[in-house]
Amino acid sequence: MKCVIMANGEYGRIDLYHHLFSNADVVLCADGGANYAFAMGVVPSMIIGDLDSIRPEVREYFTAKQVEMRKYPRRKDYTDTQLALSIANRFDADEIVLLGTLGKRLDHTLANIFSGLEMARQGIRIMHYSPECVVYLVTKNIVFEGCQGDLVSVLALSEEAQGVYEKGFEYQVEDIVMNLENPYGISNVLTAKSGEVSVKKGVLAVFHYPQEISSPFTE
Repeated sequence: MKCVIMANGEYGRIDLYHHLFSNADVVLCADGGANYAFAMGVVPSMIIGDLDSIRPEVREYFTAKQVEMRKYPRRKDYTDTQLALSIANRFDADEIVLLGTLGKRLDHTLANIFSGLEMARQGIRIMHYSPECVVYLVTKNIVFEGCQGDLVSVLALSEEAQGVYEKGFEYQVEDIVMNLENPYGISNVLTAKSGEVSVKKGVLAVFHYPQEISSPFTE
């Protein structure tokens, strides 16, 4: 079951996101992410958060559409994105695509990426998407489409990632160990139309910088 989560971050050209909704089973908006859903013509399944970032006309529109709005206190122990991820887990999502989670605020970006770690360990496929960069959390294997010359960086998110392989790249990687403290897996280059990254134990973050609009998970 595929869930798309729309955060209240940076999107750029919203017309570059439409292909992500074609086979989505559930769409969740984390607070002001509802503004972007409105702009894209997407009606979410639920809006989650303290609801202080939604424009009045957007809230009125989705209220008329009978979209459930789950309100939380402004002072809380979790971010709106974390709350949306917990709701996605209750829907039994096995694939989660997050939008608006990568941007200029490095603290927000890191918080969003780390928020999906436990779910990734449970076998849930997690992808943070923007037209400029796609970040996959990998605990087993990922195959993604791209173009020859695309830059791809692979970093350990767990203290140690064992049995790391990278296929379809300028620098082939075979059964190596990556450590959190030594982030050397930067700026590899695709030599084919797809790349494959796998790990036997641990969690990887795979950063793909596509020259063309990239597709969601292919495997």
